Amino acid sequence: MKYGRQQYDFQEGSLICIAPKQVVELDTEIQKRDDMMGWGLFFHPDLIRGTTLGARMKEYTFFSYETSEALHLSDKEKKVLYDCIVKIQSELNENIDNYSQNLIVSNIELLLNYCSRYYGRQFITRKHSNSNIVTQVESILQEYFNSDILKEKGLPTVAYVAGKVNLSPNYLSDLLKKETGMNTKDQIHHFLIEEAKNILLGSNKSISEIAYALGFEYPQYFSKLFKQKTGNTPQQFRSLH
Repeated sequence: MKYGRQQYDFQEGSLICIAPKQVVELDTEIQKRDDMMGWGLFFHPDLIRGTTLGARMKEYTFFSYETSEALHLSDKEKKVLYDCIVKIQSELNENIDNYSQNLIVSNIELLLNYCSRYYGRQFITRKHSNSNIVTQVESILQEYFNSDILKEKGLPTVAYVAGKVNLSPNYLSDLLKKETGMNTKDQIHHFLIEEAKNILLGSNKSISEIAYALGFEYPQYFSKLFKQKTGNTPQQFRSLH
């Protein structure tokens, strides 16, 4: 299957969530085969606009995952999702009435909630490979904070870290949250605060000098973040210790 100009090996039991305006193509040879099966659910944004699902759509971060980060389903999970599809199809085949939109949207939301659960399960079953990624992220951040890049380019972005481990930003953040309780942004801030503490207690540099050294253009932003994460301003932390 071709998705977003990239080839993707779409195996049995795989489910991908795709964003609007993406092109999906099947190989010509595959289209000719009669032993291939699957289903797709596509809906216009206006269908969910003004509904609780519309307000929650951004919570379903897997829409921004790469196709290589697909959801791999067991037979039981496949049946649960397909049951949602059958209910939606049944509603579409009925005469449209005042309840139709609510019932269709409710079943879409139910399907997406199951996807969230199954992704949670997938993160757990891949714990060993995930722990390797956690270690990689820690090494990447350690190296970054020990280099001159920090002073030149400022704090590393979530996209920068995700690119280093070849994952999409949303997938990496969800993986780290599941493994460590902190998403990628939290991890970056954790390394920043630890480094700041070391400099505060191990040197006589002013707060402004420390802020610039850590890639902050404005010292007040550094002080605000430090207090938010530790409960003390940098000066208070230095005095206390």
